[in-house]
Amino acid sequence: MELGLFWIHFFPDADVPVFQLSIDLTKDLQWHFDIGKELSQLRDRGVLILGSGNIVHNLRALRFDGKVHDWAIEFDDFVKQKLDVRNFSPLIDTHSMDRLMNISNPTLEHYIPAITIAGTSNSKDELFYTTEGIDLGSLSMRSFIFHSA
Repeated sequence: MELGLFWIHFFPDADVPVFQLSIDLTKDLQWHFDIGKELSQLRDRGVLILGSGNIVHNLRALRFDGKVHDWAIEFDDFVKQKLDVRNFSPLIDTHSMDRLMNISNPTLEHYIPAITIAGTSNSKDELFYTTEGIDLGSLSMRSFIFHSA
């Protein structure tokens, strides 16, 4: 189902424009962050910008016993701390977190949307976490909203 049609079912009377964008795995994280910066102009005009992914996404390390990997907690906490203070550079520079990044996100397609959304924010935004926690030992479904104050 196309994303635009999907949202109609949740918000049938909404008049909020939605912008849909795909990731480009041939580009680096800085490029995706910069796309977010460009999209911030739309956000400031009332367009909803939504990213969907995972902060931690390692399917090879799933645990069905509920025990969470220490590295998953560490990486999720690292991302939260950087989001809290709007210090996005370490989240973009994968070399600054090689060990954690490689195990937390063996591939980046689930992590990239968070970087793009971070790029849409500004220092005056309020930050809300709507979902926190790690499922199956290695999937962080942390969800966050940057909201204009």
